[in-house]
Amino acid sequence: MIKKYKHHGWLIFIFLLSFLVSGCSSAASGEKTASSSKESKVINIGYQKFGTLNILKAKGTLDKDLKSLGYTVKWTEFPGGPQLLEALNVGSLDFGHTGEAPPIFAQAAGAPLVYYANATANPKGEAIIVPKDSPIKSLQDLKGKKIALNKGSNVHYLLVKALEKAGISYSDIKTTFLPPADARAAFEKEDVDAWVIWDPFLADAQLATKARVLADGEGLVSNREFFLATSKFAKEHPKVLDVIFKDLEKTDKWVEENPKEAAKFLAPQIGMSVDALELTLNRRTYGLEKMSEQTAKDQQQIADAFYKLKLIPEDIEVQEALLKTNN
Repeated sequence: MIKKYKHHGWLIFIFLLSFLVSGCSSAASGEKTASSSKESKVINIGYQKFGTLNILKAKGTLDKDLKSLGYTVKWTEFPGGPQLLEALNVGSLDFGHTGEAPPIFAQAAGAPLVYYANATANPKGEAIIVPKDSPIKSLQDLKGKKIALNKGSNVHYLLVKALEKAGISYSDIKTTFLPPADARAAFEKEDVDAWVIWDPFLADAQLATKARVLADGEGLVSNREFFLATSKFAKEHPKVLDVIFKDLEKTDKWVEENPKEAAKFLAPQIGMSVDALELTLNRRTYGLEKMSEQTAKDQQQIADAFYKLKLIPEDIEVQEALLKTNN
């Protein structure tokens, strides 16, 4: 079984996140999820500002393919992975995608999640940036500085590894936990000294503010995108997961072969410039795979690092959250 924690600070944190997604839960009231009722056949999928799932939603491909099987998809957008997985934890979602770190925090919080698939490593898709005229020139200069990031997101691990490389203790910086939109505002006002952020917010900030990249994930982190489901949903709807995986593969391939067209298609969907999206798509990696033992080991390293820093209250075993295909 996945371990549960008793630390009061974490109980408060989870309560606050539960409040944030209560609107999502309320919206779903009276409409049972596919994981709670086979009769309704409604699948609740969470997505973020950008990603293959986002493209699938915009194109309507998945809705069409699942409709032929008697399922209806209900989509809900989230500002980041932690918020998405908290919604999954409280039963508002069946499936969603996040970066590397959110599943670690969610598993430590006892969320009934399973890893289903993941994209290949994309280290250049996230970075630590500073204002163009900032006196900060190296990672070592971050000591004592205020750094904005979305708590528990994929960039949280990038920050940990970057500080480690620079020989700076995590306690020697000041973290300001903000979702992307609020962090962007704080960054532009220079209320924070640096911002750790992922694409396409990263690309948009680079182009709009001329922000400098202090370090991206190259040589530090893998930065994988993960696709996760509740354990109950995965067990009861394996054929649906297969359809989702196949559609994700097709969409990923289309974007790889048509980055300019994909950028133009996505721009009005997510309210970002074509240039920012082109920059994002041209530097990302492509490829989708089912969760492997090696990827699970990589995730375990992140979990161990977070536990060592007391970012999660107890050690966890990532293996416990892998999909059991022999059941």
